[in-house]
Amino acid sequence: MIPKKHRRWIIFLISCLLFTYSQFYRSSIAVISPNLIEELDLDTEDLGLISAAFFYAFAAMQIPVGLYLDRVGPRALMTVLSLVAVAGATLFAYGESAVALIVGRSLLGVGMACNLMGPLKLITTWFSPLYFATLSATFVSVGTAGNIAAATPLVWLTEWFGWRTTFLLFAISNLIIAIVFYLIARDHPDDSPVSRPSAAATVSLSVTLGGLLPLFTRRDYWLISMGTFFRYGIYASVQALWAGPFLMVTMGLSQMMTGNLLLAMSIGLIIGSPVCGWISDTMLNSRKTVIIAGLALMACILVTLAVLPGSTALLTLLALFFGFGFSSGSGQIMYAHIKERLPHEKAGAAMTGINFFTMTGGAFFLHGLGWAIKTFYPGGSLEPGVYRVAFVLFGVCLVVTGLLYSLTIDDRRALRKPMNNPTDNPH
Repeated sequence: MIPKKHRRWIIFLISCLLFTYSQFYRSSIAVISPNLIEELDLDTEDLGLISAAFFYAFAAMQIPVGLYLDRVGPRALMTVLSLVAVAGATLFAYGESAVALIVGRSLLGVGMACNLMGPLKLITTWFSPLYFATLSATFVSVGTAGNIAAATPLVWLTEWFGWRTTFLLFAISNLIIAIVFYLIARDHPDDSPVSRPSAAATVSLSVTLGGLLPLFTRRDYWLISMGTFFRYGIYASVQALWAGPFLMVTMGLSQMMTGNLLLAMSIGLIIGSPVCGWISDTMLNSRKTVIIAGLALMACILVTLAVLPGSTALLTLLALFFGFGFSSGSGQIMYAHIKERLPHEKAGAAMTGINFFTMTGGAFFLHGLGWAIKTFYPGGSLEPGVYRVAFVLFGVCLVVTGLLYSLTIDDRRALRKPMNNPTDNPH
């Protein structure tokens, strides 16, 4: 029997591992794009759709995840969906066409759909709400190790084993971790009946949707949702795909050096997420101030990258990509912000709702840019200037997003609430 104080940290760590796989899968196309183009004769629209398929499926799953997460519980839901992800990774590894890769990536999106909302739900039941922003940001930071694996390490593995064998190895290890999670995780510290669905607790779509409708009448729900749509959509499209062609085509860098810069971006996010969460929780006592500052810095970096010459020093690029990841870490606070702006009983649905917009943003900017490049630059989609224009447009979108986000409200009282139970301390 594992003591509760140990079990919650074990659950937290295994959840981080599962989220690491989600981050790896969604970001793994950027550095292997030359391999896919050469082997399967793909164009920019194909690449955009293959990468976006994960995000489309992930976003579509947020509705059923929102319906079932509170009723079925994260343990069962995360385990079942993880098995779907294993099937998707296996199909992707054996895919011989763009269609097969799209289907595989779609299954991966379905399978990873609960690996953020599920752990956030577990944090709310196993830890004090006073530490939610810090723990959720730390969770995302640790899980972002998957982005690191999708950078330089993926280049190494691809050179050693090939990209197909590499994805098959990830599928096998993903299966092992999912089984361990099911054996150890519990939905509630006491594993009480209230934490498990009773025989009468059947899921009613109409009743659940009726409970979600009040969210749609709240201004902050839409402002925060739009904020995460653009913030994460732009970050994900750069990190998961378009930074690769930008660095290799526009800046003339090698595949390995591109992986190193993507690695720097991921390290920036890993450091930036908990730092921004800590600043928000303890120093500024504010959500939107930190978020708006992060959006502004992201915009400045993208515009700077767009105007840099190809002879730019690698150290400068390293600092800019690290800064882009660090500033993007402020966006993780949006989950804490939406949680505090809505009733506690709607917290799970609200966070799942904005996660729908988060992943839809990734799909929109990945697929949309690939389509736009092929449409407006036929025959010249790999010209260096194309990606410079895209980065400027991304920067403008982030500036507008920051202006809109300034209309949200900080619920500072929620940040000052004392702990109800001293035993809730996460340490």
